[in-house]
Amino acid sequence: MWNVLWGELPVLSREQNEDATMSERFDIRAAARGDVAAIHAMVRELAEYEKLTQLCVSTAAQIEQELFGDSHNAEALIAREAGEPVGFALYFHNYSTFLGRKGLYLEDLFVRPAHRRRGCGRALLLAVARIAAERGCGRFEWMALDWNEPALSFYRQLGASEMSEWRLLRVAGDALGRLATSK
Repeated sequence: MWNVLWGELPVLSREQNEDATMSERFDIRAAARGDVAAIHAMVRELAEYEKLTQLCVSTAAQIEQELFGDSHNAEALIAREAGEPVGFALYFHNYSTFLGRKGLYLEDLFVRPAHRRRGCGRALLLAVARIAAERGCGRFEWMALDWNEPALSFYRQLGASEMSEWRLLRVAGDALGRLATSK
């Protein structure tokens, strides 16, 4: 049986996930301060999987501040199996001027390798989708690396469509500093 714990959102039962087996039990709930170390460890694991460890400079303290500080900017769900953290989803609100409504952006969805292909990732994604719907969001979106075919296939199977006509642009680090101080 799946347990999904937060607010007024419905419980996701095992029967709603055709990929689950009778022996699997995931508890998915809103992350708490006590989950920060586990989330940070999984962020590092995600960076390793994506071959982006050189870009992963966040600390557990920074993640704690962004999730639980006075002006927190993000939220997270954590998945546990038999009490052990096995996955997480980290998300935040954005805004669409075209829709005139807020949206929900999924920054990270990660399930530890030993727990993949057993329904945990799907349960996390559905939980965030339910949060978006409950909050009246106009859209729910995320990105995936173009080489990550297992993830892309998984998202397509859930009804996601790729926005191939859009390109992500980014200014970071020293380039951000230069841009911010340019005249």
